[in-house]
Amino acid sequence: MPLAFCGSENHSAAYRVDQGVLNNGCFVDALNVVPHVFLLFITFPILFIGWGSQSSKVHIHHSTWLHFPGHNLRWILTFMLLFVLVCEIAEGILSDGVTESRHLHLYMPAGMAFMAAVTSVVYYHNIETSNFPKLLIALLVYWTLAFITKTIKFVKFSDHAIGFSQLRFCLTGLLVILYGMLLLVEVNVIRVRRYIFFKTPREVKPPEDLQDLGVRFLQPFVNLLSKGTYWWMNAFIKTAHKKPIDLRAIGKLPIAMRALTNYQRLCEAFDAQVRKDVQGTQGARAIWQALSHAFGRRLVLSSTFRILADLLGFAGPLCIFGIVDHLGKENDVFQPKTQFLGVYFVSSQEFLANAYVLAVLLFLALLLQRTFLQASYYVAIETGINLRGAIQTKIYNKIMHLSTSNLSMGEMTAGQICNLVAIDTNQLMWFFFLCPNLWAMPVQIIVGVILLYYILGVSALIGAAVIILLAPVQYFVATKLSQAQRSTLEYSNERLKQTNEMLRGIKLLKLYAWENIFRTRVETTRRKEMTSLRAFAIYTSISIFMNTAIPIAAVLITFVGHVSFFKEADFSPSVAFASLSLFHILVTPLFLLSSVVRSTVKALVSVQKLSEFLSSAEIHEEQCAPHEPTPQGPASKYQAVEEGLPSLHSSQPSGSSPPNHPQPLKVVNRKRPAREDCRGLTGPLQSLVPSADGDADNCCVQEGKPENIHTGKWLPFCSLLGGGTHLMKIMGGYFTWTPDGIPTLSNITIRIPRGQLTMIVGQVGCGKSSLLLAALGEMQKVSGAVFWSSLPDSETGEDPSPERETATDLDIRKRGPVAYASQKPWLLNATVEENIIFESPFNKQRYKMVIEACSLQPDIDILPHGDQTQIGERGINLSGGQRQRISVARALYQHANVVFLDDPFSALDIHLSDHLMQAGILELLRDDKRTVVLVTHKLQYLPHADWIIAMKDGTIQREGTLKDFQRSECQLFEHWKTLMNRQDQELEKETVTERKATEPPPGLSRAMSSRDGLLQDEEEEEEEAAESEEDDNLSSVLHQRAEIPWRACAKYLSSAGILLLSLLVFSQLLKHMVLVAIDYWLAKWTDSALTLTPAVRNCSLSQECTLDQTVYAMVFTVLCSLGIVLCLVTSVTVEWTGLKVAKRLHRSLLNRIILAPMRFFETTPLGSILNRFSSDCNTIDQHIPSTLECLSRSTLLCVSALAVISYVTPVFLVALLPLAIVCYFIQKYFRVASRDLQQLDDTTQLPLLSHFAETVEGLTTIRAFRYEARFQQKLLEYTDSNNIASLFLTAANRWLEVRMASAIPLYPGPCRGLLIGGWSQSKSTQGPGDEREDRIPDRVDTKASCFPQLWWSS
Repeated sequence: MPLAFCGSENHSAAYRVDQGVLNNGCFVDALNVVPHVFLLFITFPILFIGWGSQSSKVHIHHSTWLHFPGHNLRWILTFMLLFVLVCEIAEGILSDGVTESRHLHLYMPAGMAFMAAVTSVVYYHNIETSNFPKLLIALLVYWTLAFITKTIKFVKFSDHAIGFSQLRFCLTGLLVILYGMLLLVEVNVIRVRRYIFFKTPREVKPPEDLQDLGVRFLQPFVNLLSKGTYWWMNAFIKTAHKKPIDLRAIGKLPIAMRALTNYQRLCEAFDAQVRKDVQGTQGARAIWQALSHAFGRRLVLSSTFRILADLLGFAGPLCIFGIVDHLGKENDVFQPKTQFLGVYFVSSQEFLANAYVLAVLLFLALLLQRTFLQASYYVAIETGINLRGAIQTKIYNKIMHLSTSNLSMGEMTAGQICNLVAIDTNQLMWFFFLCPNLWAMPVQIIVGVILLYYILGVSALIGAAVIILLAPVQYFVATKLSQAQRSTLEYSNERLKQTNEMLRGIKLLKLYAWENIFRTRVETTRRKEMTSLRAFAIYTSISIFMNTAIPIAAVLITFVGHVSFFKEADFSPSVAFASLSLFHILVTPLFLLSSVVRSTVKALVSVQKLSEFLSSAEIHEEQCAPHEPTPQGPASKYQAVEEGLPSLHSSQPSGSSPPNHPQPLKVVNRKRPAREDCRGLTGPLQSLVPSADGDADNCCVQEGKPENIHTGKWLPFCSLLGGGTHLMKIMGGYFTWTPDGIPTLSNITIRIPRGQLTMIVGQVGCGKSSLLLAALGEMQKVSGAVFWSSLPDSETGEDPSPERETATDLDIRKRGPVAYASQKPWLLNATVEENIIFESPFNKQRYKMVIEACSLQPDIDILPHGDQTQIGERGINLSGGQRQRISVARALYQHANVVFLDDPFSALDIHLSDHLMQAGILELLRDDKRTVVLVTHKLQYLPHADWIIAMKDGTIQREGTLKDFQRSECQLFEHWKTLMNRQDQELEKETVTERKATEPPPGLSRAMSSRDGLLQDEEEEEEEAAESEEDDNLSSVLHQRAEIPWRACAKYLSSAGILLLSLLVFSQLLKHMVLVAIDYWLAKWTDSALTLTPAVRNCSLSQECTLDQTVYAMVFTVLCSLGIVLCLVTSVTVEWTGLKVAKRLHRSLLNRIILAPMRFFETTPLGSILNRFSSDCNTIDQHIPSTLECLSRSTLLCVSALAVISYVTPVFLVALLPLAIVCYFIQKYFRVASRDLQQLDDTTQLPLLSHFAETVEGLTTIRAFRYEARFQQKLLEYTDSNNIASLFLTAANRWLEVRMASAIPLYPGPCRGLLIGGWSQSKSTQGPGDEREDRIPDRVDTKASCFPQLWWSS
C-alpha cells in the first residue's frame, strides 16, 4: 500500500493550496510537527550528553530534589495530554484505514507530539532534581509554539464547519486547552522563581527533610509518576535482597510524618474545637471531631481516589459489552462517511464501536483504576499510621500527668493502658483505612444498578433487588459477628490475665509444683473462649458463604427470569457476561459491609475507652510544681506564710530546728563507721550541745503551749527558715489516695533542712513512704500546703543569684529533680550501666565510686556480660538485693541536689547496709552537701541523722534532732535504744558466722588459682569460636530470609487432622469445578441464543423453542444450586478446621511454656511470651481461617482461569511463560523485603509497648527525677521507628500490587490483538470458550471483569 505524508491518491485535496496554505489540512498538520521536532532536537543533547555524563561520574543526591511551582499540576496535565494524544493517534489510524494509501499526516504529528510530551516531562524532571530552572526556557518556547499551531488547526476546523460531532475536532480543542494550561504553568514558574526577565532570581532551598541524609522514605518528595508506581522503592527492594533490612536501612521519618508533628496537629485540633465549641463538647464526640479536623483532609483525598477507582472499574463490563457485541456482528469493518479537507472524519460513537479501540481503552482504564485504588489504600493507611502515632503520644502524655491513685487503687491497670495502646489505636488505624468504603459503596451500588438496567432492562432490577434485600441479612450477620467477637475478647482478656499472673509467678509455681493447677485454670477459661469462638466461626462462615453465594443466586434469578418473562429480550454473550461483571461489582460493597461494620463498632468502642482514659484524674499542677510564697523581707522567706497559719502540730518543738551551724558536725563523725557510733550511743547522746535557742526547757514549754503560736513567740522558728536553710516544708497537710477516702496522712507539718541528712522512722504502715510521695506531689492533697524553696544549680551547687531571677521565678518556684529510690525497685529493661546512669552523661570516675559504694562489683563480675548484661523485665534475672542496690545506685549517680531513699536497706543484709550507709549515703551524698531524706527501719543509723522525723499512725509524732528526742521523748528514745542494742548484737553474731564461713581450707587457694586459669583459657576459646561463627551469620540469615516457612504451614495443616484436611481440599476442588461448569454452560446457553435466527425464533413450533430455553435454564439452576451448597460446605469446613487447629496449638503452646526451664523465663521478656498468647493466638483464632479460605479460593480460581484460557486460546501460552518468569522475580524480591519489614514492624512494636509498661510501673520515679521530657523523647523515637517500618511495609505492598496489576500487562499487550483477531476468525467453533475466557477473570478479581485483566489478577 502506498505510503505518503499527505497521501498518494490522484486528485487528492491534500495537495491543493488554491485557497491558501493554512486552508490545506496536510500543511496545517505538518506545521504542528515543528514544535515537537524543535523540542526533541533541543532537549536530547542536554539529556543524553549533559546529564548522562554527569550521572555517570557524580551521583546527584536526593537532597537536591526540589519541586517547582505547579509540580503536581504539570504532571497531571502531562498525563492528560498523553491520553488525548493516544486517542488522536487511534482516531487518525482508524479514519485512514479506508483509503487506498496511507496519510501519515493524520497520526504522525500526534505520534511526534506523544514523543515530545514524554521528553518534556523527562527533561523537566532532570531540571527539577538538579535545581537549575534556567533551562526551562526551552519548555516555555515549546508550549508557546505548540499552543499557537494547535490553535491554528482548531480555528481552521471551525472555518470549515467541522463541529463537535467529529471526534478530531473535540480532541484538537482539548489539546489547545492542555497546551495553554501547561504554558500558564511555565509562566507561573517564571513568576515565582524569577529565573529570567528579573534581575534577582529567587533562591529556594530543598526541603529540610531531604537535607538530612537519614531520611530515606521518599514517597512525599518524589514526582507524581514515582508516587503512583512507587518507583523509588526499586533500589530499596533490590538492596533488601542482598542484605537484611534494619532500622539504619530504613532511616528516619520525614518531619511531616513524625509522631511529634501529628501530635501537635491533633492538639491544635482539640484547641480549635474548644475555641469554636462554646457548649464544650466532651467525651467520644469531641475526640471524633478532633480526629476529623486533624486528619480529615487526607481521608477525603483517599475517598476521592477510591471513588475514581470504582468508577473506572465499570469500564470493564462496558468494554466487554462493546467488544463481544462488535465481534458478534461478524466483525464488520467500519466505514466512515464524513469527509472534510480531503480526509475522513469519525464521530465519537463510531470511534468507540471498534473492538481494538475498546481493548486499548480498557487497558488504560484498568491501569488507572489500579493506580487510583493503590493510591487510595496508601493514603488511607498512611493517615491511619499518623493518627496512631498521634494518639499514642497523647496517651503517653496523659500517663505522665495521671494521678497515682488511678493506678494504685486499681481503677486503671498497666494491662488496660497497654491494651489501649496496642489494640485500640490499631482499631482506629484500620477504621481510617476502611473509612473510604463508606462513601465508595453507595456509588458502586447506584452506578452498578443503573448500568445493569441499561444492559438487561427491567429484569436487572430482580437481581439488584436480591442483592439489596440480602444486605440487611449481611448487616445482621455482621452485628452478630461483632457481638461474638466482643464476647470472645472478654474471655481472651480473662485468659491473658490468668496467663500473666501465671508467668509473673512462674518461679513460685515451679517451686511448689503448681504447674498443673494453673494450667488447668487457664485451660478452663480457654474452653469458655472456645465456646465464643465457635459462635464467631459460625457467623464468619455464614458471612463467607453469603459473599460467595449471593452473586450466584442473583445471576441465577436474573437470567432465569430474563429468559422466562422477557422471551423477546436480548440474551447474547455480550449481555450475559457484562451483566455477570456488574453483578460481581455490586457484590463487592456487600462483601466489605461486614468488615466495615465490625471495624466501625470496634472504633466506636475504642474511642469510648480512649475518652474515659483521657478524662481520668490528673495530678494537680500545684502538687507537681508547688509554689513558694513571695518573700516579704530579707529575714525570712516563709515568715509571712507562717504568720497567717492558724495552727501548727502540737508536738512540734518550737525551740528546736534543723541546725544551720557547724555544731552537728562535731557530734557525728561521718568518717567513722555507723556501727562504732551505735556502740557508743550513750556518749554522743550525753555530749550533744545545746540547741540553737540555748534553752531546752524553753523548747518543751513552747511545745506544751500551742497558744504561743499566736503570741508572736515563733521568732526563732521564723528566723531559722530564712536564708534558704530549708529545702521543703509541709504545713498542716492532709493527704489521701482517693478523693472521697479517709486521709492517709493527717495534720502533717514538717521541715526538710537543705544539705543535710533527714531520717524518717516509724512502725510498719505508719505512712513513711506515703510522706515521701506526698512531698513529691503523688498523693491528693485535701488541705494544707507544700512549699519548695529555690534549689541550687545542679552543676555548680550555688544558689541562683537574685539578679538572674525574674519576677516569675521569685513568684513561682517549681520543685526541681529529686533522685528517688522507691521501696519497690523499678528497673528498666536495659543494661546494668544504663539503669545506673539513667539517661545522664557517663562519668567513669563517678560510676566506679557509685558501684563501689553500693557493693555492686562482685555482682557485676558474675553476670554474663558484666555491667552490659541486659536486665530482664522487672529485673527478673536479678535477686531482690541486687535490684535494690541498682535502684539506689541510680539515685547516687544522679547530679540532683535532693535524694529521697525509701527504705533502701530492706532487701540487704547488715554488712551491705553498713557499707551503703557509710560509703554511699554519708560520703557520696551528705559530705557533698546534698539533701538526703532517708526512710529506714535501721535505727542504729540515727546518730548520723541531722534531722529526724518520727511518724505514728499517719501523723507526725515528733521531729527534731536526736538530742531533742532524748530530752522531750524519753520513752520513745529508750525504745529506740533497746532496738539499736538488739540490732548490734545480731550484727556481731552475723559477723562471727560469716568470718568462719569465709575462711578457706588449706590448699584451696592454689586450686582456685589453677581453676581460674582454666576458666580463662576456656573463655578465650569460646570468644575465638564466636568470632569464627560471625562470618557465616550473614549468609545463614540471608538463606533463612529466602526460605518460605513451609514447616509452619505443614504444622498448621497437620493439626487439623486427615479427615478435615481431606474434606477441605475435596470441597474446594469440587466447588471450583462446578463454578467452571457454570461458566461453560452459560457460554453455551448464550451462544445458542445468539445463533438462533429470527425465523427460528418466530417459528410455529413455539413449544420446541421454549423447551430449549427450559432445558438450559434447568441445567443452569442445578449447577448454581450445587455451587451454592458447596460454598456453604467449604466455608463451614474452613472455619471448623481453624477452630480445631487453634485449640490444639494453644494447648501445645501452654504446655511448652509452663514446662520450660527457669532459664527461659530469665532470658525472655515477659512481653514476648505474652505476645504469643495474645496477638499470635488471636491471629490463629480469627484471621488465619478466613485468610486460608481466601488463599485457596484465589489460587484455584487463578489456576482454573489459566487452564481454560490456555485450552481455548493456545496463543495465550506464548505470553504465559514470560509472564510466569516476571511474576517469579517480582515475588522473589518482594518476599524477602516484605518478610524483613514485617519482622521489623513487629520488633519495633515490642519496645514501644514495653516503654509504655515501664513508664506506668515507674511513673513515680520518672516524675520525681523530672525526666518526663526524656521519656517522652524516647517514646517519640520508638513510635517513629515503628511507624516508619509500617510505612515501608505499606509502600512495599503497594509496590507489589502496582507491578502485578500494571507492569505485567505491558508485556503481553501485543498478544491482546492476536486474541481478538483469533476470536473473530474462529468464533463459530470457539465462541463458548472465548466467552468463558471473558467470564473466568471476573471471579479472579471482583472489582472489574474483562479478559485482559487475567494477566494481573493471576
